[in-house]
Amino acid sequence: MPIKYAKTQVTVERGTGRKTTKNFYMHMEKIEDLIAEYNKTQGVRGKGKLRQKIKNELVKRGGVVFTEKEVETNIL
Repeated sequence: MPIKYAKTQVTVERGTGRKTTKNFYMHMEKIEDLIAEYNKTQGVRGKGKLRQKIKNELVKRGGVVFTEKEVETNIL
């Protein structure tokens, strides 16, 4: 199954009562939108799962490289 970006929306037309479903899949989003969302959710509690999904999608598409920051330890 494709990876979800956001929850599915069900809209109901007023006149007919017809329901239409809109899915938000990761492969349907633009790279610019994914990068913006990735940067926006940095440091936000509860968004780690979404950040990891976005990171996996960007690596899968290619062209985006993530590097780990080196942490300096001063042990005396």
